[in-house]
Amino acid sequence: MLIGEYKHVVDSKGRIILPSKFREELGERFILTKGLDNCLFGYSLKEWAVLEEKLKKLPLTSKEARTFLRFFFAGACECEVDKQGRILIPQNLREYAGIKKEVFIIGVMTRIEIWSEDNWLKEMTNEDLSVDRIAQKMEELGI
Repeated sequence: MLIGEYKHVVDSKGRIILPSKFREELGERFILTKGLDNCLFGYSLKEWAVLEEKLKKLPLTSKEARTFLRFFFAGACECEVDKQGRILIPQNLREYAGIKKEVFIIGVMTRIEIWSEDNWLKEMTNEDLSVDRIAQKMEELGI
């Protein structure tokens, strides 16, 4: 399972060091794509295949489904971890996520998310993340 929060710096070539715990789970090659909320999602090849199977079932007759598939797959790329534990984040994905110098890399069970520092700090002050709102949602979900 992918868990935790790590802060890293993007080098001048657009590379970041991937935390070793995440490298172990994701493998030497994994898929990086546009995520929701202006962050990037990273999936192991195994998890990506599971997600692909689910997405294949979306109806092509649905405009929303086609739009989502384009968004998710057109932005996807295969990343390879180098010997120093770094990955290159392509320019188009850095621009999408607003990544400049510092990033937060977080584990969210079956994927990682890579956030620009600004977007992550805004997300963490989101009213939906208040302890009372989270407790209410947990109760609604029976957790």
